[in-house]
Amino acid sequence: MAKLISLMHLSFDGFAAGPNCEMDWITMDQAIFAHVSKYISKVGTGIYGPKTFQMMEGYWPDVLEDPESGGLEIQHAKWYQGANKIVCSRTLKHLENREAHLIENLEEGIKKLKQESEKDLMVFGSPRLTQSLARLDLVDEYVINVNPVLIGGGIRMFDDLPRTKLNLLSTTKFDSGVVGFHYAK
Repeated sequence: MAKLISLMHLSFDGFAAGPNCEMDWITMDQAIFAHVSKYISKVGTGIYGPKTFQMMEGYWPDVLEDPESGGLEIQHAKWYQGANKIVCSRTLKHLENREAHLIENLEEGIKKLKQESEKDLMVFGSPRLTQSLARLDLVDEYVINVNPVLIGGGIRMFDDLPRTKLNLLSTTKFDSGVVGFHYAK
C-alpha cells in the first residue's frame, strides 16, 4: 500500500501561509529544492487543494519552455508533467487540466488511491486539505521545512488535530537557517 506524505513549509510560529495566503517568507534555495526532490522522486501522485493546484498549474507547465529554467526546476517540471494529479474539493465540478482528476469524497478517494498506487502519494502544501487528511488519519509521513521567520498570523498547519505520536526519521539543517524534519506515524 502506498504512503501519503505531506510536504509543507512552515514559519517558526507554525503557519503554512500568511494572513492573505502569502508565502513570500518561504526560503526555497537550491539546497532545499534538492532536499525535497529526494522525497518527490519516490512519489507518483501529487495531491492538491484547489488553490495550490491553481498555483502549480500557473507555474510548472511553463518551466519546460523557459530557457532560464535550471536543472532542479526542469527535473521537477518533468515530474509534474508525468505525475498523476489529484485535486480534492467539495465545490469544484470540473478541472481545466484534463490530465488531473477531482476527488470529492476525501476519505474514500484517498484510501482507494493508497490501495491502488504503486508509488507513494504526496500532498503539496494545501494546509487545510492536510488538516482534513490528518483528522481522517490518512497522512503517514510529514516532510516539514521550518523557516526562521515569525509571521504572526495566517493559516496554521496544525490546528484542531487529534493527538498523534510521530517518530522522527531525520533532520536536515540548511545554511539559510531552515531546518527540515521528516516524521512518520
